[in-house]
Amino acid sequence: MIRDTTLGAKLWAAAIWAVVAFFVLNLLAMIATVVTSSFATRWLGTWLPAGWTTRWYDSAWSEFQLGDVLLVTFQVVGAVVLISGVLGVTAAYALARRDFPGKKLLVLLFLLPLLIPPITFGIPLATVLYQTGLAGTFWGVVAANLVPTVPFVILVMIPFIEQIDPKIEAAARVFGANTFKLFIHVLLPLLLPGILAALLLVLVRTIAMFELTFLVAGPTSQTLVVALYYAVFAAGVRAVQSIDAMAVIYMVTTLVWLVIALRFVNPTQIVTRAKQQPAH
Repeated sequence: MIRDTTLGAKLWAAAIWAVVAFFVLNLLAMIATVVTSSFATRWLGTWLPAGWTTRWYDSAWSEFQLGDVLLVTFQVVGAVVLISGVLGVTAAYALARRDFPGKKLLVLLFLLPLLIPPITFGIPLATVLYQTGLAGTFWGVVAANLVPTVPFVILVMIPFIEQIDPKIEAAARVFGANTFKLFIHVLLPLLLPGILAALLLVLVRTIAMFELTFLVAGPTSQTLVVALYYAVFAAGVRAVQSIDAMAVIYMVTTLVWLVIALRFVNPTQIVTRAKQQPAH
């Protein structure tokens, strides 16, 4: 009986690893196909292209104006990360430290942009932005991306703030610390791992956010993911290799952002922090 149980567990583990390996293999194969096509002179019906070239990257850079698109992408991501951090951490602190009527309802409202598909509220949001004249502008794209990212920061930071003993803040105030000094010298060092982890996830989410950005972006406010969509589906004839080169640039850009961010923060810090916090 014990042997049968052990054999069954081994077979189950082997099946799980087989599924994971199959998924990873397919993912790597798709990425390799796009990368190979972006360097191919011609690739039809053979295992490898007939030749290799880098001219498709030059073509994509000039045809799709990727220099301007990347600049806009970096500006949008930076603005969204900064604003959502300021608003999200402030609101999370208020919700974590204060009890008031309707608090649970307010938290539920913050959850809605994360639970429902972006296209559901994206169309009414785009309508409002068009009526106010923000749609098609840089700040219109930033405002649209803040709708899901600010609640995301709030929900990540509330448990982290609740783990900090309020007696620490009370002691700081007893020794004469005002609100600004309390935040800078006491709260910020304790909250920094959680803030950085939340903002890292906001960064990745903003780079990949297509629906909301697509609905409100104009010709001069497109991010890279929206420009890639137009390159694939807009009217006109474009070389497949040029589009694949643009896709590779998108993947590399996202990877660079992640590598830079991960040099400053480990997303598991927030989990480690929770485990280290003693129970009251």
